[in-house]
Amino acid sequence: MSAKPKVLITEPVFEEVIALLKEHTELTVGKRGTFNSSEELAKVIVEYDGLVSMLSNPVDERVLNQSKKLKVIANYAVGYNNIEVEIATLKGIKVANTPNVLTETTAEGAFALLLAVARRLNEAEQCLRSGAFDGWNPNGFIGFDLFEKKIGILGMGRIGRAFARRAASFGMEVFYTNRTQLPFEIESELKATYLANPLDLAKTCDIISIHCPLTEQTHHLVDEYFINSMKKGSVIINTARGPVVDEKALAHALLNGHLWGAGLDVYEFEPEVHPDLLSAPNTVLLPHVTSATYKTRLSMGMLAAGAVLHELVGLDMDCHFVN
Repeated sequence: MSAKPKVLITEPVFEEVIALLKEHTELTVGKRGTFNSSEELAKVIVEYDGLVSMLSNPVDERVLNQSKKLKVIANYAVGYNNIEVEIATLKGIKVANTPNVLTETTAEGAFALLLAVARRLNEAEQCLRSGAFDGWNPNGFIGFDLFEKKIGILGMGRIGRAFARRAASFGMEVFYTNRTQLPFEIESELKATYLANPLDLAKTCDIISIHCPLTEQTHHLVDEYFINSMKKGSVIINTARGPVVDEKALAHALLNGHLWGAGLDVYEFEPEVHPDLLSAPNTVLLPHVTSATYKTRLSMGMLAAGAVLHELVGLDMDCHFVN
């Protein structure tokens, strides 16, 4: 009887996913945070046929050059900017991600973040919990209505479109920019207007919500010039990838009053957060949780496990490869 293939999952996930992988492979479950540097991952990767990685794990050239047996990498995320896909492809290593299963959940979380910023929910709750609430105040925690506001969506993929549907249902006027314009019938369904230039989106809209992938072209897409091009009193929401936004420029615009507020779930140098953001007014900061529901995270785990088992033991399971 042939030995089971060896698989590393870099940190603990739901037990159902662990159990499935253990049934078919010799599985190692890493301790959280251990493999957040390529140096640590490169030390052990030579042993493994399969890898289930997190966004926080850099699977770079150093790691891939040490991977003598590796046949498949399954990223526990939609994004895979932490993996050098071109190098993996040249080495014959399949790379998988987990799209589709977190579309609605992430759009829901992004909209919750927008509502929290617009209605200053965090500040209001902190006031009550601290004992400072002294009754109804006609001037207390004044926010702004979303109804009839112009919202600009950077990136109109699955999550961007799911977010657009929610925005339209709140009576918002939807604008978007994307690598390519959507077909007319989809624009009509979403009641969305295409603007080819992201700066036109910045100048037109009251709110910018970011849903694009991180690429060389989108790194610091929302930079100082973009932010200064936005209307005074605008809002930025980012639930995509932290480095799309220049955090220093964003913090400056919040502190000097050019922006009214911001809601962030991802950060440029995650898990570090620019210190000026921590003191910026009307800023809601979440620890990368907009996809955090049981159903979604379990589905992500099963897709990642499915890719590993498809490649290593030939099981016919749902999976999605990017190369």
